[in-house]
Amino acid sequence: MGDLTYSAICSLDGYVEDASGGFEWAAPDEEVHAFVNEKEREVGTYLYGQGMYETMAVWETWDVDAEPAVIRDFAAIWRAADKVVFSRTLSETSTERTRLERELDPAAVRALKDSSERDLGIGGATLAASAIGAGLVDEIGLLLVPVLVGGGKAALPRGVHAQLELREQRAFRAGAIYLGYRVRR
Repeated sequence: MGDLTYSAICSLDGYVEDASGGFEWAAPDEEVHAFVNEKEREVGTYLYGQGMYETMAVWETWDVDAEPAVIRDFAAIWRAADKVVFSRTLSETSTERTRLERELDPAAVRALKDSSERDLGIGGATLAASAIGAGLVDEIGLLLVPVLVGGGKAALPRGVHAQLELREQRAFRAGAIYLGYRVRR
């Protein structure tokens, strides 16, 4: 049985995108990227909303041969994982190992978790909000970057209550902080 983890890089004031949809301020340095790679290495299947999928799909075709080792490593991790994209408007996906679903079905996600030999990751704040609200998410990992963006797309859902247990914390040289929580049932 796999755990479902929502991971996000967000501003200190809790946003994954600023008010104009930008997130260039969230680009990880090499130390943070290596840490993220170790976390993502556990993931066998990614669940994505359309926006996050379209952002991440670049990893499929990006020629990373001349890139630093952490970039090459992440590309290999991402390409090796299965992906499920939840979208009502996409007609097809553009990446290998990817299937399209029209909506998040909590029973289907529970069955996927139960049958999975590896962990699952969920990406995209909107999709994650639905999964957190449905009680599907087992862990939440937030990588806080030292910037305030003042508004935009929130990393965590409004109006959802959950008890969390801190399992991991780590500070990085450039000021980012990782907080890993287990959702208490």
